[in-house]
Amino acid sequence: MRKEDCFYLGKIVSKYSFKGEILVKLDTDEPEVYENMESVFVNLSGDNLVPFFIKNCRLHKSALLRIDFEDINDESGADRIMGTKLYLPLEFLPKLSGTKFYFHEVIGFELLDSVHGNIGTITAVNDNTSQALFEVLKGDTELLIPINDDIITKVDRENKTIHVTTPEGLVSLYLGDTI
Repeated sequence: MRKEDCFYLGKIVSKYSFKGEILVKLDTDEPEVYENMESVFVNLSGDNLVPFFIKNCRLHKSALLRIDFEDINDESGADRIMGTKLYLPLEFLPKLSGTKFYFHEVIGFELLDSVHGNIGTITAVNDNTSQALFEVLKGDTELLIPINDDIITKVDRENKTIHVTTPEGLVSLYLGDTI
């Protein structure tokens, strides 16, 4: 399985028992969705994703997932995969509606502002800051637009557009009088 065809589920953060069980810190708002998985892909090196089959899988203290893999039966086996990232195929993502979206799905969407009209194409999402940001390209100019429920008014998947009402002066800060 290729990494591009998958989404990041979480990271193995610790061992749970001497029998090889591990704990995974999930990157999700709904951990219960992943409670009864049969398998995951483990990123062992580079972009190589290897399927691992699950004997038992359950939530542990709400945000952690306790997994007992079929082929890992002791601590040394668990040590070999410690700190690795887990992935699932994109088709396992729950469908979102309304103004909710996955960051990867909106790359290439046009950003339409209620005052300024088309302010560019989303080229990336920067979620390494305290506030996630759309990275938007308008000609040669890059705009950084906050991703916030108060700003996003509509997500139109069919037309690949996101409608926003940006804070006053933000778009002008980047584009000046060219809008």
